[in-house]
Amino acid sequence: MTRNPSIIPRAKLRTALSLLLVTGSLLPYVPAFAEVSVKDDIGNTVKLAQPAKRIVSLAPHMTETLFAAGAGGQIVGTVDYSDYPEAAKKIPRVGGYSRFDMEAVAALKPDLIVGWQSGNAAAHLDKFRSLGYTMYISQPNRIDDVASEIERLGTLAGTGATANAEAKRYRAKLATLRAQYAGKATVRTFYQIWKQPLMTVGRNQIISDAIRLCGGDNVFGKLEQMAPTVTVEAVIAANPETIIASGMGDSRPEWLDDWKKWTSIEAVKRDNLFFVPPELIQRHTPRLLEGTEILCKHLETVRGRRGK
Repeated sequence: MTRNPSIIPRAKLRTALSLLLVTGSLLPYVPAFAEVSVKDDIGNTVKLAQPAKRIVSLAPHMTETLFAAGAGGQIVGTVDYSDYPEAAKKIPRVGGYSRFDMEAVAALKPDLIVGWQSGNAAAHLDKFRSLGYTMYISQPNRIDDVASEIERLGTLAGTGATANAEAKRYRAKLATLRAQYAGKATVRTFYQIWKQPLMTVGRNQIISDAIRLCGGDNVFGKLEQMAPTVTVEAVIAANPETIIASGMGDSRPEWLDDWKKWTSIEAVKRDNLFFVPPELIQRHTPRLLEGTEILCKHLETVRGRRGK
């Protein structure tokens, strides 16, 4: 009897079906790559044909936030002072946030460059755009913006699950801080970034938002500049109840105590001179909440010293 070649024995049919299922041939077609799109902090739509695999970060805070979003492994180049988390220290450098080695960036063949509006020179960012690079520009001016940035970077990097979980954790901690310090008595606050020149934070700087959350009133909070230069005379006239300083390193800057000579300032009278580590308060990253919590505790100390 001649076997009909079109009839497959059941055992072989089951085997063939199993192989097809394993290889996905019977599954619905899913594109290998999917376009991703977000809006950056300056309102530009950032589109990628597929999630970014090679990212260059032009600011330390962006490097840290990319790691928080689960995209640390995709960063192929970054700038000086990108030192958190520990793995960030091993990423090749392409210069500092205010100067770049364009050839070094080009050699890395990034499919996404993340920049910093108020930290990177506009001319440098424009140059990258003119060379055809896809750019995402960061400028979170409110504490809430950090969570959204984590999510957007996760979308661009294809690490949405990690990014969304981190953003959720961040928002929960932020809500706890807000509830804890809501309705607190106002504390007139001078935040000092540096001594020479004497620099503070203006209305749109994210640290001003942290001061507000803690129940503080930034005495220079009406200034439009991100990091305005002020005079000693202006600080004396503003008469803050506390002076908070950051500086550059992990230790309290020596120049914070230089204010002690100005005994007419309320902050000096009550010894309300405090320090917050700059990496916890001056970077727009998830660790900003750690710095904000320290700041809030300092302002609470100020309230406790009233009337003594």
